[in-house]
Amino acid sequence: MRKFAVLQLSGCAGCEVSLLDSEAWINRYKLEYMPLVISSHDVPEVDVLLISGGVRTEQDLYNLRRAVKSAPEVVAVGTCAISGGVASLGDRKELRKLFLEEHRPYKVPHLLPECRPVDAFVNVDRYLPGCPPTPELFMRVISGEEYPPNNKVLCLECGRKKKKEVRPSKLAGFRQGEVDSDLCLVKAGFLCIGSSTRSGCGAICPKAGFPCVGCRGPADGFIGKDSASWFESIKKVFHALTDIPDEEIDAGLRSAQMSLFLFQFSDYAEDGAARPKEKMV
Repeated sequence: MRKFAVLQLSGCAGCEVSLLDSEAWINRYKLEYMPLVISSHDVPEVDVLLISGGVRTEQDLYNLRRAVKSAPEVVAVGTCAISGGVASLGDRKELRKLFLEEHRPYKVPHLLPECRPVDAFVNVDRYLPGCPPTPELFMRVISGEEYPPNNKVLCLECGRKKKKEVRPSKLAGFRQGEVDSDLCLVKAGFLCIGSSTRSGCGAICPKAGFPCVGCRGPADGFIGKDSASWFESIKKVFHALTDIPDEEIDAGLRSAQMSLFLFQFSDYAEDGAARPKEKMV
């Protein structure tokens, strides 16, 4: 029976909850370690190690470097492990100064200067993007089986219709208004970026009426490209489907709620070292 472990670094445990929400691995794969549900000091030897959360503290870094020795295959799971996650948005100088000036109680781990992704410190064999990844995607990395690559954009999984006669002239706002259950969310005036986002999640958000915010990260065609290229691609989609002005699209893409996930699109090309497409699940 294939064995796996889950190392939790600094994060919200949402990825672990998503995994536990799946029943597919029970009686097929053996969970040897996950602090959320199994108490153990050390990560035992397993076939695959799933890592969630960002490297935010000295303790995170220590645990990470010890754990990767226990598995021949290492998988970074979720936005935090891949790009640092929401916590990395706090890597601003004024915030770091505030935290470092505060009194730290005894035995509380010291904060590292920045919240960094896992692959800044150790080699990663595969990447499983999402916030959190769906249970089905978890099964792909736990099983060790080969699956067709998710090299398409999320739009192809959505199934909503792009009606030619519908051309909105302004954005509908963030999660506001009502939309036809069959109508493309871009056509409804929503800032949906499924045309650039990696497929594989089944487009569960757009199908339920919520615009894609890019938590699965960039599709293969956008990995390695700079943010300017990605912004231009999004504009082309809206030019073709709507009459919404460029400046309104720009403002929406740079809004606080969209930045929670869209920062990772440029992160994939940071310092010219794009993460390999072949390692993306």
